[in-house]
Amino acid sequence: MSYKDNKKVAVAMSGGVDSTTVALLLLNEGYEVAGITGIMHDGMQEAAKNASEACKNIGIEHYVLDLREEFNKTVINYFEDSYKKGLTPNPCTYCNRLIKWGGLADYAFEKLSADFYATGHYARILSENDSFRLYRGEDPKKDQSYMLFALTQKQLSRTLFPLGNMDKAKVKEIARDNQLSAADSKESQDVCFISPPETTQSYLLSKFGEKKGEIIDYKTGKVLGIHKGAFNFTTGQRKGIGVAASEPLYVISTDPDENKIYVGFKELLSSQEFDVENVNWQQENDEKQEFPAMAKIRYNSAAKEAIITKTGENSVHVKLKKPQFAVTPGQAAVFYDMNDEYVFCGGWIR
Repeated sequence: MSYKDNKKVAVAMSGGVDSTTVALLLLNEGYEVAGITGIMHDGMQEAAKNASEACKNIGIEHYVLDLREEFNKTVINYFEDSYKKGLTPNPCTYCNRLIKWGGLADYAFEKLSADFYATGHYARILSENDSFRLYRGEDPKKDQSYMLFALTQKQLSRTLFPLGNMDKAKVKEIARDNQLSAADSKESQDVCFISPPETTQSYLLSKFGEKKGEIIDYKTGKVLGIHKGAFNFTTGQRKGIGVAASEPLYVISTDPDENKIYVGFKELLSSQEFDVENVNWQQENDEKQEFPAMAKIRYNSAAKEAIITKTGENSVHVKLKKPQFAVTPGQAAVFYDMNDEYVFCGGWIR
């Protein structure tokens, strides 16, 4: 009997190929496996059905947890409030911290008596010197370590990421070879509670109503046009401004209180220094007030060299080696070691 034969794993199941393959891999390794699906919003009924079929397909128990009230109070309220305040939210990162490693993981450990909680994220967790490090996934195109910066040492110690050493093609190959029902499922969308053809802009307009305001040239102060609500615009946005110019215009900043947006050319969006708040120290920083790190300012950007200076217990000032485009308030800034391999800490750009 192996160590794994005595251990139970609860797998967060979406009904997609990633989580279903995770459940199969863990089952084949000798773990006792159960699938759990959290219903976050009304549009997830189909996903829950698919997850149930996937669990039946591989022969494991499936549990469904209604998290709609909690999701609405936390993730959706955060999403809407961020736009009201002129910030660009990151709902997936927020959901990971408060829902997937909140109510869903709590259910796994407290109700199912699981020893571990597993998901289909593309990242790796390695134990080093009595602590745990969150490493990038082997597939750079799928690496999701950025989205997981808010996990604590305790959470890392009880989490499994079986796909961390694989690429997407390998995962699909395993699913097809094992005739999993989820083998050809569609990729999940970025904002799960907004379903096409609805867009973020149409969603916000339906929530807040049309509020006309001025589009102002950042340099000259000249009024260039009228918008339908400052909440519809975020720093660095290019599409949907609705004003013509000699070259593409970008949103430089927004003023939600005055319901105004300021626009200008791309060169105005370069920043070299910014502040980060609500920092989660995934690794100890040895009380150093200043240290070098690789800073990643959005999910789809490469990490860049920076000097990080502590300004408080959970706040830092960041100075990039070179200016970067559109450092956006409200987005997550995640800091990796200088080899750009594992997460050191992360927080929210302000």
